[in-house]
Parts: sequence; structure tokens; C-alpha cells
Amino acid sequence: MGNFLGYLQIDFSAALATLAPIILALLVSFALGMLIHYIYRKSFRGVIYNQAFSVSLAVLTILTTMITLAISSNIALSLGMVGALSIVRYRTAIKDPADLIFLFWAVGTGITIGAKLHYLALVAAAVVILMLFTIGRRTSPSETFILIVHYTGEDIAGELRRILHGKRFQIKSKTTRKLNVEMAVEIEVKNNNVAFMDAITSLPAVNDVSLVQYTGGYSS
Repeated sequence: MGNFLGYLQIDFSAALATLAPIILALLVSFALGMLIHYIYRKSFRGVIYNQAFSVSLAVLTILTTMITLAISSNIALSLGMVGALSIVRYRTAIKDPADLIFLFWAVGTGITIGAKLHYLALVAAAVVILMLFTIGRRTSPSETFILIVHYTGEDIAGELRRILHGKRFQIKSKTTRKLNVEMAVEIEVKNNNVAFMDAITSLPAVNDVSLVQYTGGYSS
């Protein structure tokens, strides 16, 4: 009986010694994954904030850590895991370069923690956060927008040039549907001064005017 209890004690100690680094790695990846989620939410500068993508960054960090821990302990398992992951096809398009940066950050953090390089993951997180907030502070008083004008009848390009005189703008597209015309103009707005919209709206031929923030994803 004493030998059996002694065997259980040794086995429990061995199991605890094996599980301790795994639990530590998962806890660190959880903390850094939540940090990445928080930084993404605070530094987002796009048009529409995607909550699902933000949450997936935290979960992806933990899952990457789990996979790295699994394949680092067994060569046969690593080959099987690579083969299994190679048949998975991801069709979600990442249009914003900033989202791609955070995606690589989450994956890189998971791999680093799974490789038991916790300090490297922590130092890299501090450097990335410092860079994001340092660059983010250098904001310009001017922002780029897309001005969409719907009008009927004669061309109003001359009136637009007169109203937008002194501003940087460029006509990006012009679509004609019989008498109805849609014109898209890329314009630089300083200090959120959009008084020119009232002047454009007052033109007799204009039906409506819309102003959309330009993030680089517009296509004519």
C-alpha cells in the first residue's frame, strides 16, 4: 500500500511538472491576447469597428500558443498538424493594412510563447505598443474624404471648382444615368471644416451631397 501511494505521489509530481509550463504559457498568451484586443480597440482609426475581428485576435493568440506547444513536443504530431492545417482555406479578406499588422502580432505572440520565449513576447509587445502610440500621436489637422454629389442636368464641374477653390481635391469618378449624374470627388478637409457642403447643396441642379471618410479602400 505504501509503495502504491508512493507511486501515485511521484506520478502526480511528474504530471504537475509537465502541466505547470503549459498552464503558464496559456495564461501569458491569454493576458497578451487581451492586451492585443484592447490596443486594437483603442487604436482603431477605420470607418466601421469590427468587434468579431477584435475578439478573434485574443482567441487566435491562445490557439496559436496551443498549436505551437503541441507540435514542439512531438515531431510526428508536428508533421500531421502541418498537413492538417495546409488543407484549411481561409477566404476572409483583410483589406486594412492595420488589421494585418494586428493579425501577425497575435500569431507571432502565440508562436513565441509556445516556444517558451515569454520575455521576447513581452518585450515585443511593449515595443509595438510604443510604436503604435508614438505614430498615432502625429495626427494631421487635415483628413481625406470622398465627396459624392448627385445632380441632374448640366455639368456642375465649374461650380464645384469655384466652391472648392483653395482646397486640394480631385474628381475620381463620374457616373451618368440618363439625366442623373453621380460624381465622386476626393477632397482634403482641414479642421473638420465642411461648410462647402452647404454651398454645393444650394446649387439648383444638386439633389443630395454625401461626405465619406476615405481610408484607402475606395475604388471607382
